Amino acid sequence: MKAYVLRSDPDASRLELRDKPKPEPKPDQLLVRIRAASLNRGELIRGHGLIKPGTEKPAGMDAAGEVVGTGERVMGRLPGAFAEFGAMDKQDAIPVPPGLSWEEAAAVPITFLVVYDMLVQQGNLKAGEWLLVAGVTAGVGVAALQAGMALGARVIGTSGSAEKLEKLKSLGLDVALRTRKGDFHDAVMKATGGKGVDLVVNNVGGSVFPECIRSLAYEGRLATVGYLDGSLRAELDLEALHSKRLRLFGVSNKLRTAPQRAATVEGFKRDFLPLFAAGKLKPLVDRVYDFAELPKAKEAMEADAHVGKIVVRVG
Repeated sequence: MKAYVLRSDPDASRLELRDKPKPEPKPDQLLVRIRAASLNRGELIRGHGLIKPGTEKPAGMDAAGEVVGTGERVMGRLPGAFAEFGAMDKQDAIPVPPGLSWEEAAAVPITFLVVYDMLVQQGNLKAGEWLLVAGVTAGVGVAALQAGMALGARVIGTSGSAEKLEKLKSLGLDVALRTRKGDFHDAVMKATGGKGVDLVVNNVGGSVFPECIRSLAYEGRLATVGYLDGSLRAELDLEALHSKRLRLFGVSNKLRTAPQRAATVEGFKRDFLPLFAAGKLKPLVDRVYDFAELPKAKEAMEADAHVGKIVVRVG
């Protein structure tokens, strides 16, 4: 079969297409004929710590396809997803609702599992609360907007692109703030009547972290999920943390155990999958590339011109 590997060289990460044997699934795995796979910034862009310099690994993290032997349509976490076939752990397999195309299904798993983790499992977001998404036009940001709305929250989003924000207004973004800097506190306070937001999704990084703290309401929560700015350090206002009884948490799958991941998948199936089945949640796919164009798709992600997810069609 054809499959890509991701190499981490001194100057860049590179994708190479190779011939590999079809995987042989273990008893707790499913052999999946992959139909589509989505790109995830954390894997493909250097500096996110998912691959050590000078090494290589099978490329791709999640996909959608048919279970060989049964024809069942599944989507889920699948290491080595940029390939014609893959072995998916049974605990990671999620049924694909009839209304989703292969490309849409491939855009769901990791992104919306991360969003479920930070909005529901850790963030305890409730209907009527305010959600601030810093970096709302990135893949996780768009999914957080969509899921937050489906949960009944009001959403504020930041981005440096007026064009991208305009596109998200059509999806229901309540307040669009055009900025890449930590200068949105006053606008957030105005929008929330001086209260502040109940939950912040920080998809940008250290450059906006202090402003995220300032923008939180009493007993607010802050999820750190990405660092588009590459800044991994920030000052922490301990007085605000203390007096406002804030809760800060990270959102990453890097060190999670299999049982922890399984708990998120089961929660997703219970709480989010019905929303997809009913059409209340649908991933925003920015563009689709053919399998042979994966390096080009990676370049598009690095150019940061997309809104939502970039997907590769396999076969």
